[in-house]
Amino acid sequence: MSPMDDAASLNTETTTPLSQAELDVLTDKLIDKLKTVYDPEIPVDIYELGLIYKVDVSDDKDVAIDMTLTAPGCPVAGEMPGWVEDAIRDIPEIRSCKVELVFDPPWDPSRMSDEAKLQLNMF
Repeated sequence: MSPMDDAASLNTETTTPLSQAELDVLTDKLIDKLKTVYDPEIPVDIYELGLIYKVDVSDDKDVAIDMTLTAPGCPVAGEMPGWVEDAIRDIPEIRSCKVELVFDPPWDPSRMSDEAKLQLNMF
């Protein structure tokens, strides 16, 4: 056996792809946690406000989130991604979480859920 074979045999860990059922359970947990984070100026959670643009979950259960803010000058712009990461890391199955702030496309009220619009009397 050559030294390369030895190195290859040490790295035999493979990741099993998440089943649809596992992904569905994790998705529900992710949404539940995202709904615990609020924009301090608006009494609606960031999920219902439509601030979450994308959530990717790898087979290793690493989570990558793209989110935006209601306005680029939001006073908690530097803090909110950390709040989201902390909330997601509370899920025991999640290995890591990275949140990226994006401003394209810009957020507008049409991204809010009907529930958020009701809460804010926007119908």
